[in-house]
Amino acid sequence: MAKMAASLVESGEDAFRKIFKFYRRRNPPPDFSDVIDFSKGAASDKVVPAKLDPAAVSDAEAARAGLQPVRDWRAFSLQGYPGFIFISNPFLLGSQPFWVRQCLKTYPQKPNVCNLDMHMSPSETEDIWGKSIHGLSCPLSGKRQPKTLLEKLRWVTLGYHYNWDTKTYSANHYTPFPADLHQLSVQITAACGFPGFNAEAGILNYYRSDSSLGIHVDESELDHSRPLLSLSFGQSAIFLLGGTHRQDPPTALYMHSGDVMLMSGQSRLLYHAVPRIVPAPQGHTSLEMEGCSLASSLQDNSVVEQISEQDWAVCSKYIQSSRVNVTVRQVLGPGQSFPETASYHQRTDAGQTDGYHDRPADRKMKRSRSCDSVDNDET
Repeated sequence: MAKMAASLVESGEDAFRKIFKFYRRRNPPPDFSDVIDFSKGAASDKVVPAKLDPAAVSDAEAARAGLQPVRDWRAFSLQGYPGFIFISNPFLLGSQPFWVRQCLKTYPQKPNVCNLDMHMSPSETEDIWGKSIHGLSCPLSGKRQPKTLLEKLRWVTLGYHYNWDTKTYSANHYTPFPADLHQLSVQITAACGFPGFNAEAGILNYYRSDSSLGIHVDESELDHSRPLLSLSFGQSAIFLLGGTHRQDPPTALYMHSGDVMLMSGQSRLLYHAVPRIVPAPQGHTSLEMEGCSLASSLQDNSVVEQISEQDWAVCSKYIQSSRVNVTVRQVLGPGQSFPETASYHQRTDAGQTDGYHDRPADRKMKRSRSCDSVDNDET
């Protein structure tokens, strides 16, 4: 990565932007040989094993959220990125489909908020799943079919709903955070050394094959001492992790289905981006075969349940060409409350703000809302 960065970036240029555009390029396609693949273990000299706390989460608690025992997790850190932890698919065989179903069927439901609400009536977005089932269940034909609402979905917000225009959260724009996703988040963060994490806000991003996520820093949360948690399902992605300035060349890494990232400490406020969605490589397509084969050893109090064949048929069709990413945040620290007039913003560079914040491009919204700054057609 260092050699490539040096060849792409001249003195004084924005190193992150150059490398973002390099991986975003379609013709000719970029060279992916510098992209770190954690599924192959410590294949790079920058990758080192990460220490977890198996005693913080019992095997029963982990299984309740669909996770393997913590002692079996394959966790890594990156040299030069204190506080960054990457866990290569810690999910139990058969549990990922449940979380995919939740992201596609349950979490987009009202009263949660999504991008379609910006240009459609509440009645039109009331049942995104139900109105998409037919289109995603029909076999492909030679005639081009109109996109379903699910295929038009770009983002959903949970808990404290992020305001894209003011780049803030507020006390008066809140709906109950999903209990199952809270449980999953609590187990993962505890194992990573953050007991007592409170999942208060979530942003779900829905990526199509040509989607990207622009360069940004997640700092709208009032408490930066708590980690940022990221979960990936479906197709793979290239993730760029940079420094505190856009002149710092980023490190590129793969995110495959089931992978988990945790950014804390110094890594909590680093620039990052997703320039490209890539097909899941051989050996990472097991999600397709998992389907409804959830292990029969589920506990009675498990938040994970086996999904129906009908639901999985729709989910499977969707993730054949799409990726879902879930980021979970604790917005407030102990004893904190929202200021009467929120004035905190998302940083980009030199004190400026822009629309990059965990939202892939939505072309229709981009034409009508200036805050939607990511361009699917960028080369």
